[in-house]
Amino acid sequence: MELLLQLFISVRLNKKELKVNELNAKTFFMALITIIIWGSTFAAIRAGLHGGYSAGHLVLIRYLIASGAFILYALWPGVKFRLPKKEDLFRLLLLGWIGISIYHIGVTFGEQTVSAGTAGMLIGAAPVFTALIAVFVLNERLGRFGWLGLGIGLAGVILITLGSAGPSLTISKGAFLVLMAAVATSVFFVFQKPFLHRYTPIELTAYVTWAGTLPFFWFSPGLFDSIQHATMEANISALYVGIFPAAIAYVTWAIALSSGNASSVASMMYLEPAIAILTAWVWLNEWPSTLSLIGGLVAISGVLVVNGLDKKRVTAEKKSA
Repeated sequence: MELLLQLFISVRLNKKELKVNELNAKTFFMALITIIIWGSTFAAIRAGLHGGYSAGHLVLIRYLIASGAFILYALWPGVKFRLPKKEDLFRLLLLGWIGISIYHIGVTFGEQTVSAGTAGMLIGAAPVFTALIAVFVLNERLGRFGWLGLGIGLAGVILITLGSAGPSLTISKGAFLVLMAAVATSVFFVFQKPFLHRYTPIELTAYVTWAGTLPFFWFSPGLFDSIQHATMEANISALYVGIFPAAIAYVTWAIALSSGNASSVASMMYLEPAIAILTAWVWLNEWPSTLSLIGGLVAISGVLVVNGLDKKRVTAEKKSA
């Protein structure tokens, strides 16, 4: 708890120093690459789980691959790779545990009972939680449109969750785990930005990846048996999610955050549910329930209200002040 408080204080002290940039071409391109890769992740995870991996083994193998890739990069001849400053170590560890460990445990274990498309929609609602965190942690102001948007967004999340329930309308454990992941990634997005003023995107991504991988060693017993008995599709899926979503996409996301406004970059997540649904349909022949689809549209509408109408109101107030 003390470490979390330190992280909160660090962000609040640095928020005044953050430069606000528009969503320029480079930022847009990097964010778009990230969202396309992340959108395909949910189907790849389901393929790995269906092909013989347990959730724990899948999350461990993908982050062993990602961590190994960053180690190779850091040791590559001619590459200048700095170690983190001593005063940042605890905060980086905490950021990695929240943004990597909690997030990926929530998504991977959640997808044992939640379809890839539904998981994508729940994660796509993360900007709703990001806005809430910004209000209470960063003291950002929300007007009536902002609170209205948050209410609409949360209603959408509830509909998505109900749509993933069984005939008895019992909310699945998987839906709660994916929601936990959505909150974790929102925290990660809010507190990642200040570190990008001290480290390069690839350095920061490597630090949080290594930190986030450590708790996954809890799942190491029986890992090699899982690899040997998994199907070829499952092993290819594990390799894919280790290299692309876990390593490359986090770097491109950090590049986008370092060169653009955090809220503008986060708005690209509106595309993730559509990509997740399309990929799951083509790859796994999965399609979310009608209620979940309606909830996804409602959640996106809520986020648009927060980031559209309310931000226009705030901008108008600032100009008139």
